Amino acid sequence: MSAESTYADWIAVAYRDRRLCAWAMAGEGTVRAQADTALTGDSGVEEALIALLDPWLGQAQIPVIGAGLGSADGAWPALPVVAVPAKPLDLLPVATACSDPRLRLWRIPGLSQAEPADLMTGDETRIAGFLAANPSFDGVMCLLGLRTCWVHVSAEEVVSFQTSLTGELFQDLSLGDSLRDAVAAPRMDMAAYGEAVTETLSRPERLAQRLFSLRAAHLLHGLSPEAARGRLAGLLIGAELAATRPYWLGQAVAIAGAQDLVALYASALRGQGVSPLCLEAGLLTQVGLTRYHAAIQEPGP
Repeated sequence: MSAESTYADWIAVAYRDRRLCAWAMAGEGTVRAQADTALTGDSGVEEALIALLDPWLGQAQIPVIGAGLGSADGAWPALPVVAVPAKPLDLLPVATACSDPRLRLWRIPGLSQAEPADLMTGDETRIAGFLAANPSFDGVMCLLGLRTCWVHVSAEEVVSFQTSLTGELFQDLSLGDSLRDAVAAPRMDMAAYGEAVTETLSRPERLAQRLFSLRAAHLLHGLSPEAARGRLAGLLIGAELAATRPYWLGQAVAIAGAQDLVALYASALRGQGVSPLCLEAGLLTQVGLTRYHAAIQEPGP
């Protein structure tokens, strides 16, 4: 790219699952360029953010609107959170000092829930992006990643939410000593996945035992890595669906996330008689951040 084409009117940023995604935006919300980077254990969010955005920066300050930008590395003050029930579209971006004078940073507050205790940082922006186009939606959003967040939405308001660590559990178990060899396949057997979803939905209390049986079946009966990987995903997602049944049963459901993960959850829910609306999370985030950017441009009373 030439220097001229990389300059943006403003920049949208989202941090989730140890990954920073950024979009160079025109004023009206058109994406001019995009970039992303994974954070290693040694890099802080601010350091990675500045490095990622550097090709788009000139001498003048540029507005940066960020979702999910907490303060785990201590570079910024703690991210404010708003207790539910709350309207994501009404959240006000918080100005935050940045060590690079070329950036004028605003962070989007997260949401909190007192009981059961839960926190949301980043997904509120996906919800805002969805509600901007679907203000009358009344139902449940399922927001996917290493964490899965089930969100009850009504009258443009987050009523309650529940977060599961299903994706992180799948990642850790598939790389751990017990199951690594059993599930070492680039793809999964979808028939085995579907069977495991049904199995653990019916008897979620058997999850821990069924997980270890993947190793035993691989060693004793030659269970293929593709089938074992499918069963691992199905057992974990089935257990999550069993725990979140009050959210999705009989409700309108919208799923947002990476395409392959959305397909897994949609397949499992269809097996339970639910026909979910499937969405691309990155687009929802862009739309949500565009709404927040417009809010900081509005003059005060």
